[in-house]
Amino acid sequence: MFKGSYVALATPFKNGKVDPSRLKWLVDFQIEQGTEGLVPCGSTGESATLSHGEHKHVTEVVIKAARGRVPVIAGAGSNSTREALDLVKHAARAGADGALLVVPYYNKPTPAGLVEHFKMIAKATKLPLVLYNIPGRTGINMPVETVVQLAETCPTIIGVKEASGTMDYTSELLSRLGKDRFLVLSGDDSLTLPLLSLGARGVISVLANILPGPMAELCESWENGNSERALELHLEMFPLMRALFLETNPIPLKAAMARLGLCRDELRLPLVPLSAPARKKLWAAIGACPFIRRGK
Repeated sequence: MFKGSYVALATPFKNGKVDPSRLKWLVDFQIEQGTEGLVPCGSTGESATLSHGEHKHVTEVVIKAARGRVPVIAGAGSNSTREALDLVKHAARAGADGALLVVPYYNKPTPAGLVEHFKMIAKATKLPLVLYNIPGRTGINMPVETVVQLAETCPTIIGVKEASGTMDYTSELLSRLGKDRFLVLSGDDSLTLPLLSLGARGVISVLANILPGPMAELCESWENGNSERALELHLEMFPLMRALFLETNPIPLKAAMARLGLCRDELRLPLVPLSAPARKKLWAAIGACPFIRRGK
C-alpha cells in the first residue's frame, strides 16, 4: 500500500512555537519535488517534545496541506498504550492514510506486552498501521517472532519501519511473511538500497527533507529494475546520509535545512544546535553533494 520514498518530516519552529505556515510550505516543497508520502510527528519531527495538542495540530496541518496528493502516515506512537490509541484515533479522524507506531520506549515491555499494546490499538481502528522498530531509541529490538504474530492476528498491521541496523532482521521477517504480504520500509537512509534488494518497498527518509527528488528517484529506479541507477544515486548521496547523523537526529538535519533555506535551525531542549566541529563536516558534505551543486 505504501511504497517509495516517504519523508520523515521535520517540524519547523519559530520562536519556540510550531510554525504552521512553514510546515505547509514544506509539504508543498516535498510533493513538488517528488516525495511519495509524508510522515509527520516521528523522531525527526521531534514528537518527543511536542505537546499532545501540538502533535495533533501538526498532523492536521500536514494532512490538510497535502490535500490528498500523496499519502500521509501520521506518527502516533507512545510508551503509553492509552496515549497511542488516542493519537491513532485522532489521525483517523483527521484523514490520515495510516499511522506509524513506535515500539514503546523507556518502560521496556516484554514481547507479550508488545503484542498486547499493538493488538489493543489495532483492534480499535481500521487505519493501516506501520510498526516502528528502532532499538537505538527505544531500548528494545522487537523480536521478529512478535512482528510475525501481530501480522498474522491483526489485519490492520500491514508493515514495519525497520531501523535495527541489520540486514538479517528484514531477511528473517520477509522469509516468514513474504514481501507481497507484509510491508518493510527502511528506517535508515544508508540501508535503503540494501533493504530494497531484500524485499523492502521503500524508505521513511531523513535525507528526503533536503533531497526529496533524488531519494524518490532511488526508490523508483529500483522498482523499475534499474539497479545501476539506484546504486549510482545511493553512492552519490551516501556521504550526506552519514553526515546527517553526526549528532542526534534531527540536530544536523535542522542545521542543513537552515543552510539551504528550508526552515530555521531551531530545536527544542534538550536538543541543542549542532556543534562547530560537526557543522564543519556537514557543510563539507553538503558542498560535495552533486545534487545540491546542481540545484536539484
